[in-house]
Amino acid sequence: MSAPSSERKAVLITGASRGIGRATAVLAAERGWDVGINYARDAAAAELTAQAVRDAGARACVVAGDVANEADVIAMFDTVAAAFGRLDALVNNAGIVAPSMPLADMPLDRLRRMFDTNVLGAYLCAREAARRLSTDRGGRGGAIVNVSSIASRLGSPNEYVDYAGSKGAVDSLTIGLAKELGPHGVRVNAVRPGLIETEIHASGGQPGRAARLGAQTPLGRAGDAQEIAEAIVWLLGDTASYTTGALLDVGGGR
Repeated sequence: MSAPSSERKAVLITGASRGIGRATAVLAAERGWDVGINYARDAAAAELTAQAVRDAGARACVVAGDVANEADVIAMFDTVAAAFGRLDALVNNAGIVAPSMPLADMPLDRLRRMFDTNVLGAYLCAREAARRLSTDRGGRGGAIVNVSSIASRLGSPNEYVDYAGSKGAVDSLTIGLAKELGPHGVRVNAVRPGLIETEIHASGGQPGRAARLGAQTPLGRAGDAQEIAEAIVWLLGDTASYTTGALLDVGGGR
């Protein structure tokens, strides 16, 4: 039996229409959270996530918004907080990748789009969460989980050094913001997925990449979105109450 809505905490998950975001939304619902579901373009996919959240016994609030647009980010937080009467956590998951190529061949518009979404978007969402959750600003405390990547330490040469660099910025955000917000009741951590079977590889022009390279990891396989969701939801919850500033690799030992 699910907890009464008055007892359930609320989390906003960006990029929650598919993949890791969707898996995290559903698992969070199963673990007692009401879920704000942000998406950028695919409303139908976001509604499928929302239905799965409701089927798990939680409330869902679907909200469109571009994480790199300040007005959209503020409206997103306002909408979710109004829907649930509270906001306790953020999962900073929205991100993009682009076709594999060396840096020397990357056009400027690709770099701008990559850093607008993966860096500016992550920072804007984290900033808004800090403003609303920090006890020194009238909040009740809470948690932020940033979705980074082990690419931030591998570099992704000849493939996605722009993506790797953008996730390096997310790692730095995590470490610095954890120190800023720790005294004010907010824990900040990052999960760094490895080779995960999601649609993001297809958007990078390599739909079979996770399966192909996953066989070379110490665990001998790619991971799945559910395995990443488990790490994220753990970091959101009270059982991770002494964990902040952590960069948690979930990459099969890669």
